[in-house]
Amino acid sequence: MTVAGPVPQRGPGPVFFRRRGFQVAAGALLALAIAGAWVVTALQKYLTFPRAHPSVEQPAAMAAAGGEAHWFDIDGARVEAWFLPAAGGTPAPLVIHAHGNGELIDIQTQSVAALRAAGIAVLLVEYPGYGRSTGNPSEATVTAAFVAAYDWAKRDARVDATHIIGYGRSLGGGAIAQLAARRPLAALVLESTFINLAEMVRDAGVPDWLVVNRFDTRAVLAGYPGPVLVLHGTRDGTFPVVHAHSLRAASPHATLHLEACGHNDCPLQWELVLSFLAQNGVFTKPGSTDPS
Repeated sequence: MTVAGPVPQRGPGPVFFRRRGFQVAAGALLALAIAGAWVVTALQKYLTFPRAHPSVEQPAAMAAAGGEAHWFDIDGARVEAWFLPAAGGTPAPLVIHAHGNGELIDIQTQSVAALRAAGIAVLLVEYPGYGRSTGNPSEATVTAAFVAAYDWAKRDARVDATHIIGYGRSLGGGAIAQLAARRPLAALVLESTFINLAEMVRDAGVPDWLVVNRFDTRAVLAGYPGPVLVLHGTRDGTFPVVHAHSLRAASPHATLHLEACGHNDCPLQWELVLSFLAQNGVFTKPGSTDPS
């Protein structure tokens, strides 16, 4: 008969199993971190570049406005732009127009009619991935699209290459500012736009290394030598009016105009814009020989 002795003390087990448990836990944490980073990145992209609903597309609007389409190849993508000639003689000043994030160039033809009637041509530039344009929108691809559009326009005989103006609304203000950082613009008009996206994302608790698109408009204005008109609504809930004051303070050449409106309901200010351009020698009002 075998007599059982005392039960021996058990150790913590083989080192292999301890390490394996640690590796499993570390792998799970890493996977969770990667998933979280992916979600944060995807959310930023969605909030920055929400695509317009297909029902917004109005491809016939170009022909109705007497315009013409041009396509630019951007890193394997094709981006559309509409050139709307000015009424009157050529070469004419040109406004390169950047729309808001949920919009399309299709719905801009009527809103810029006053500029064309005054003798200014307009180039409506689409974002990659929007409307009929292919590719994916990002700060880099959007900037590349506007640079390509600018380079084309500067060579066109109908455009006065010394009087190319940038106009951006909301997200478009960030886009047109990036163009101003890379190509000479005679003037900038920024409507309902922001100081930069990176700061806003960081304020939401996202670490800097996860910021996808920065669009640092304020930094561009600090080094931009031309005149700037900042238009903003005092009731803007998307980019509060403090953004406008900060943009005004960033440039010694900036003028600030405020309206009692929100982000998407501000009235068009074309008379104000034309006067601003005339006062700064960028445009001569019809019937006047003095640009002021």
